[in-house]
Amino acid sequence: MTYVIAEPCVDLLDKACIDECPVDCIYEGDRMLYIHPDECVDCGACEPVCPVEAIYYEDDVPEEWASYTKANVDFFDELGSPGGASKVGKTAHDPQWIKDLPPQSHE
Repeated sequence: MTYVIAEPCVDLLDKACIDECPVDCIYEGDRMLYIHPDECVDCGACEPVCPVEAIYYEDDVPEEWASYTKANVDFFDELGSPGGASKVGKTAHDPQWIKDLPPQSHE
């Protein structure tokens, strides 16, 4: 099990979660952030600091955002397991359907 970042993060990329993550497993795509499912240690430090409540424990992802669980896996298909987001920086590995989403408004 792991934590998953869902739709409220799209086009927001607040990054408070990155600062809280003790294992550096939250990676930045062009449109949202992603938690590496193999690097996450399930500590939960990221969840309470997300200002838009986009982070969920895998079993608690709302049904309408269930596809984001797969997106958090698919993001790493090409990237692999680099062992730390800080050495990778922002990457353009968003799954195609995330790239194709209409711009998200965060008013």
